[in-house]
Amino acid sequence: MTSSHVSSSAASSTASAVSSDTTLTSSLILTATPADALIDVPRHLVVRGAAPGAHITLTARTARAGGVVWHAQATFVADTEGVVDVSRDAPVSGSYRGVSAMGLIWSQVPEDGKSRDVFPQPVIAPLVTTVLAQVVGDEGAVAASVSFTQRLAAEGVTRRDVREDGLVGTLYLPPGDGPHPAVMILNGSGGGINEPRAALYASHGYAAFALGYFKGPGLPDYISNTPLEYFAKGMDWLRRTVHPAHDFVALSGQSRGGELVLLLGATFPDAVSAVVGYVPSALIHSAQNACDPALGREGPTWLLDGKPLPHIWENNRTASWAPFDEGPPPHRHAKAMLTALDDPDAVERARIPVEKIRGPVMLLSAEDDGSWPSSLYSRMVTARLAAHEHPHAVEHLDFDGAGHAIVFPYVPTTQLVYAHPVSGKISTGGGAPEANAFADERSWAAVQAFLAQAVAECAQSQGQS
Repeated sequence: MTSSHVSSSAASSTASAVSSDTTLTSSLILTATPADALIDVPRHLVVRGAAPGAHITLTARTARAGGVVWHAQATFVADTEGVVDVSRDAPVSGSYRGVSAMGLIWSQVPEDGKSRDVFPQPVIAPLVTTVLAQVVGDEGAVAASVSFTQRLAAEGVTRRDVREDGLVGTLYLPPGDGPHPAVMILNGSGGGINEPRAALYASHGYAAFALGYFKGPGLPDYISNTPLEYFAKGMDWLRRTVHPAHDFVALSGQSRGGELVLLLGATFPDAVSAVVGYVPSALIHSAQNACDPALGREGPTWLLDGKPLPHIWENNRTASWAPFDEGPPPHRHAKAMLTALDDPDAVERARIPVEKIRGPVMLLSAEDDGSWPSSLYSRMVTARLAAHEHPHAVEHLDFDGAGHAIVFPYVPTTQLVYAHPVSGKISTGGGAPEANAFADERSWAAVQAFLAQAVAECAQSQGQS
């Protein structure tokens, strides 16, 4: 078992030149390489042709979901050769501090001041960022610009809406006949279908099934009373449809989805090859902010055989919503969650029996998680697995200063305050933009390595059996 604490203070990005797109105005040259690649590929932005010591301002603008433009700006000092290399140089002022190859992306804010959706619509559409370089001298401004494209879906990735067997989701397949290992992706308390992550998983060789279970077409509006058998049916459908390589089906879930994938791994161990839990819970929770108002936030979330599973808020002697409800916004949901942990009997009743999982487990948590204490929850999971001598790999990455929204690189991380998509409560997921960007980058690289190893071990075990 491995567990690591990861700090953002040493964050840096490395880019490789694959292709470039260049525009020249006057003597200033701005390049971005690669010009067109997946969203998780860092870009190498370089300005040449400036006077040594010149102050050069770079402004990045990206039209994101709904046509809303997001922007960031940073000013650099050219070196003795008249060069600014964003992957090497820290800005002297602007939207971010320190060296970060993609700082002009993750530090972007929406021009309307309120948008939070950062992915293209549809997901297979490209995101195009234009960067303008300007240096102002005694004789006026000199400028150059360049554009680069980020994609969630690689060339050859296919998308298919799934509306069969009572399932609602979207299947993304890599190019080629396969077979490919498979991943089923589950969203959290915002509901819907997590197509961006599915598209990126498919771009890295996985048959990726983003399964919705509420707030989707033909689905309930709320998370309350969700039957676990629905997800077992989803895994069965995925196996029948794509015939995964080595029969490998991993689960990847975020927030309530992180709780859910651990619960599914424990409930249907023969069907789950590996578990990836982003900011997960060690406990079964009530419906909370995504509840059906008729049932209330202390009503059940998950059903098995038609019966509600015990949750942490049920018959809890210490739990209180007051730390979340009271005071001015933005509210931190985690404060209420911590009160529930002071009743050890309720905690024990609500524990997810993760020791029943029959595959490797990866946990990604955030120390400043405003939604719930994912760092503590993840440590509870790893401790329980260790106590039961879990025979498979267990990895836990805990990100210092990061908040609840760990996604993947390279996306804006600035919008920390939001209205919950179901309850409307003004809350914060916590963290800081720089720490969140670092968590996005490091977590995604770690998940890819974890899944590759899990697939290899699955293939090896099948070869030995």
